[in-house]
Amino acid sequence: MKVENKLIPYLFLFPAIIGLLVFKLYPIASGLVESFYTNAFLTGEKSFIGLQNYTSLFADPVFQDSLITTLWFNLVINPLQFSLAFGLALLLNAKIKAIGIFRGINFVPVAVSVPTACILWNIMLSPEQGVINSILIGLGLEPQPFLTSSSQALGSIIAVASWKGVGYWALFLLAGLQDIPQSLYEASAIDGANRWQQFRNVTVPMMKRSLTFIVVSITIANFLLFSPMYILTQGGPERSTNVLMLESYNNAFLYSDIGRASAIVIIMLIITLVVVAVQFRLFRAKH
Repeated sequence: MKVENKLIPYLFLFPAIIGLLVFKLYPIASGLVESFYTNAFLTGEKSFIGLQNYTSLFADPVFQDSLITTLWFNLVINPLQFSLAFGLALLLNAKIKAIGIFRGINFVPVAVSVPTACILWNIMLSPEQGVINSILIGLGLEPQPFLTSSSQALGSIIAVASWKGVGYWALFLLAGLQDIPQSLYEASAIDGANRWQQFRNVTVPMMKRSLTFIVVSITIANFLLFSPMYILTQGGPERSTNVLMLESYNNAFLYSDIGRASAIVIIMLIITLVVVAVQFRLFRAKH
C-alpha cells in the first residue's frame, strides 16, 4: 500500500513528463544529432561530418555578423524591456481612479498578433507615407529611413518588439507587486522609510522570484525572436538585422542545409543557457 501511494504523484506527472520528452528534449537531441551531418542537395542523403558544421560556421563572416548582431540586440533589448516593464507595472499598481482602464489599454499590444503588429509598424515606419515621419515633419524634424537604413533597422525592430512585449511582461510583475503584503509598507512607513527606501528594502526583495522569472523569460524570448526580422526586414538591410534565428531559418529552408541550421540552433541554445545561468547566479548573489 505504501509503495502504491508513492507511485501516485508520478502517475499524475507522467503526462507532463511525456510532453516534456516529446516536445522539448527530443527536438533538442534531434537537432544535436543533425548538426553532425550534412545533406546532399539533390539526393537528400546524409553524411556524417563530425564538427565540420561548427568549424565552418565560426569561419563564416555571415555567421560571425549574425552572432554579433544577436548579442548586441539582446544586450540592448533585454534591460530595456525589463526596465520599461517594471516601471509600467509600478504605474499600473497605483491606487488611482479608473486604473482598470489603463490596465486594459496596456494589454492591447499583447492581444495583437505578432504578424499584425509587424504589418502595422511597417506601415507606420514607412519613409514616405508613415505616420511616424509625418509627426517628425510636423515637429520640424527630418524624416528618418527607419527599417530601410542599416543603422536604424535594428533599433526600429527593438522598438517594435518592446511595444509588443513590455505590456506582457508588466502583467507578471504587476501580479508580483500585488502579492506583497500591504502591512510591510505600513511597518516601514512607521519606521520612517521614504518611497525610495520602501522600494529598495521592501518591493525589490519581495519581488525576487518574479524579477528572476521575468529576466530569464525576456532573455529566452529575445534570443529566439524571429518574426519581426523575417516580416519587416528579412535580415537586411546589409544583414544589419540578420540574427541567429533568422540565419538558421535561411540555412534550413532557403539553402536546404539542415545540418548547418541545426548547428546554429545548438550554438544559440548553449549561449542562452550560459546567459541564463549567469543571471541565476547574479540574482542569487544579490538577494
